Amino acid sequence: MFHAIFLVLSRLYDLIVECRRVLKWTYAYGFYLAEHEHAKKQFFEYLQGEAESGLERLHQCAEKELQVFLNGDGPSKDFNDFRTKLAGLTSVTRNYFENLVRALENGLCDVDSNGAASSKATGSKNAAGSSKGRGGRGKGTVRASMSSRITDDNHWSCEQCTYANVRSATACQMCNQPHR
Repeated sequence: MFHAIFLVLSRLYDLIVECRRVLKWTYAYGFYLAEHEHAKKQFFEYLQGEAESGLERLHQCAEKELQVFLNGDGPSKDFNDFRTKLAGLTSVTRNYFENLVRALENGLCDVDSNGAASSKATGSKNAAGSSKGRGGRGKGTVRASMSSRITDDNHWSCEQCTYANVRSATACQMCNQPHR
């Protein structure tokens, strides 16, 4: 039981630390974003806000709900339910941060100067693996740690709504988007 908890915590806090590191740099990015580019600023703030709130939900779950198992007397049948919930939150958070990092790497080009979403923003995949390699340890680490759409615990994350579905599902159980 404790070995399972340790593995879950180790992966979880690696993700939380990496996400906090990304958020730290997004604040600087937002500060230097041109004032006259209102649409880009709104899009950036939306992506940043979604990523931040997802991270807070994940961190809160890890901090509060995990205490029940750490303070418990031996194995608990509820631990598997907790792991499933945590996997879902982890997947959603990872997706939010992938979207945020991808948008920043692309210079927020998903929004044109008139504020309309470009065709890339509405497409299903926005070149998730196309990092231009401008150096910097953090960017590559984030890309590598958040690139998988299938999580370690047999779930896949919907590209449309980020819901964590069981691996055997052929379509999203939340929005019916087909799994690719």
